[in-house]
Amino acid sequence: MLLNEDLSKRTLVHAAELDWVPSPIKGVDRRMLFRIGGEKARATSIVRYISESRFSHHQHPGGEEFLVLDGVFQDESGDFPAGSYVRNPPGSGHAPRSEHGCTILVKLWQFKATDRERVVRLPGEGRPSEPRAGVASSRILFDGSDECVMLEDWRPNADVEVANPKGLELLVIDGGFTEAGDALGRWSWLRLPAGQQPHARTGGQGARVWHKSAPLLHQDVCLFDNPELPKDK
Repeated sequence: MLLNEDLSKRTLVHAAELDWVPSPIKGVDRRMLFRIGGEKARATSIVRYISESRFSHHQHPGGEEFLVLDGVFQDESGDFPAGSYVRNPPGSGHAPRSEHGCTILVKLWQFKATDRERVVRLPGEGRPSEPRAGVASSRILFDGSDECVMLEDWRPNADVEVANPKGLELLVIDGGFTEAGDALGRWSWLRLPAGQQPHARTGGQGARVWHKSAPLLHQDVCLFDNPELPKDK
């Protein structure tokens, strides 16, 4: 499966408007944003766990990065309420579940092969960053491996810019803004190649935005051989 695989193009997906697609695990559904591969894939998705759903224990040879959007995500290492950000590096594994249900943004097989740092940021954690024009608060969730991941609150009716020297992903968590003539609301996902700097204008509610500055595909990204894809992909 190939979905939004051309990393040289501006890509916008209004995930809240997509249908939920069942995963192989009952009670776990997905809204796919980016995908190269089948069930084993380099992928970015919004994933919903209904109450009492769970995965069996499995490994993440290509790493897993996730942000909890609502509810409480759980595994053997603890409970992660909405606003939690976690990086499980290549070679890690767990048995995810959710007693009362949750929704997460998750990225798979997008770690550098040498990245072995596990990162957990619970709500409110992270290093404060000096706010820019139009930004009420800014926290750095992760800064390393040629990536910088941030959670920001943008002021109402404000103009906000985000530097983009490497490549950029943004997810609207709450509120919304317009960019390049498009209106982005809750769970809108925007991906921009390096050099395309977004110029956002928030609405009356402002916006809470997760964003990640990083190469859209690391040169030394974890590799996998997927027999479901043509060999030239």
